[in-house]
Amino acid sequence: MDDQDGAAVAAGIGDMYEAFLAGDRARFDRHLHAEVTTWETHLPGPLRTRAELDAYRDQRDAAGVRPRLDRLAAERLRVDVWGDTALARYELVAVPTDGGPVGRSRVTDVLRRAGDGWRIVHHHSELVREAA
Repeated sequence: MDDQDGAAVAAGIGDMYEAFLAGDRARFDRHLHAEVTTWETHLPGPLRTRAELDAYRDQRDAAGVRPRLDRLAAERLRVDVWGDTALARYELVAVPTDGGPVGRSRVTDVLRRAGDGWRIVHHHSELVREAA
């Protein structure tokens, strides 16, 4: 693995979540491929394109249910790079502004190198549920 490529992937993932906190959707979306698939525990089924993801986010935001967070960050990030393909695995930690319980998800992102950086082509996130 090229350490420089791995560092670029890690920096991009960090920037994507900083953009979410800042409410900067355009900056967030610069990290996504146009045909990204998004599979998350809390989403309505797998979203198979960026257009489907955008429709979901537009509906969520119009309903006023966009998460309000103090912190959203990838922890225990591990990145492997093979040529123009990268795999990132991490725990995503979401700290709500209202003092509610911290959310934790296991995430796997598959990325492809584009002319101007790395783009996520597949995002898979599973909510980690606390033992009862």
